Amino acid sequence: MNFKKRELSMKTAFDILKIIIGFVLLIKGADYFVDGASAVAKKLGVPELVIGLTIVAFGTSAPEAAVSISAALKGNNGISIGNVVGSNIMNILVILGLTAVIKTLTVKKSVIRIDLPVMVTATIAMILWGMLGGKLSRITGIIFLLALFTYLVYLVWYSRNTETDGEGEGVRDIKNWLMPIFIIGGVAAVILGSNVAVDGASSIAKTFGVSDRVIGLTIIAFGTSLPELVTSVTAAIKGHTDIAIGNIVGSNIFNILFILGMTSTIIDLPYLAEGANFIIDGFVMLGAALLLYFLVLPKKKLNRAGGIVMLLAYTGYFLYLLLV
Repeated sequence: MNFKKRELSMKTAFDILKIIIGFVLLIKGADYFVDGASAVAKKLGVPELVIGLTIVAFGTSAPEAAVSISAALKGNNGISIGNVVGSNIMNILVILGLTAVIKTLTVKKSVIRIDLPVMVTATIAMILWGMLGGKLSRITGIIFLLALFTYLVYLVWYSRNTETDGEGEGVRDIKNWLMPIFIIGGVAAVILGSNVAVDGASSIAKTFGVSDRVIGLTIIAFGTSLPELVTSVTAAIKGHTDIAIGNIVGSNIFNILFILGMTSTIIDLPYLAEGANFIIDGFVMLGAALLLYFLVLPKKKLNRAGGIVMLLAYTGYFLYLLLV
């Protein structure tokens, strides 16, 4: 009996080590990717807000993308959706909440008029499609990807019709020959890290009888949200609040339209299955998006009081996950 317990403890410790190694690779890989891609964008004269909404958002969403696709291919569908839903909830309530407590975030009119409504609409679309069909299918994925393409076309138009003077000061300067190395190496580290993290998390879930849904909504969501946390807090401290809030809003849009869009074109993702029922979690994600929208709408700012409200809201949600 003692031998079996020792063997189980060693296996669990090894799985935890795999998750940690996976997260390190995910975070550093995303970091290098963002640095490389943002440097390219800066040289092309892309506005800082657009960098935050696209390149930085895509780069910090890379861990979620790699984990969700890897999990789906391995049959861990609960992790695929749970990772995205959990990350989106954590991005708003925890990361923006924490960032706003540190420093008040100013929100541009274009974010309130366009980007936040796009995020809310994408969230509603995911919930409705999941509840009505019971799953996210290939058709869902195609529609989501087309919606993302339309949004990107808007951002290209926006970048061409926006004054770019003074933009990009927060972007790291990198030599031209290093840019592709940063981008390719970053993507490779993200892919490797996702596989290692998913293997470790799946093994722990099976060992302790924890559902893929809960693992995806908590441990995996936290790990894959670390790049957003580091990026937003750092950007806010340096005074680049456009990147801080644009990163989160853009990342959440990418998480739904790109990650779930891409993953569901590869394999159907159950939304109402036993052990992977995301009805309540989906509405929590929608509630978080609406809370952010209404907090910033009056004064176009997210202040410390709003940040505290967000952190308290996530505390309540986390307690719910522990009790269910």
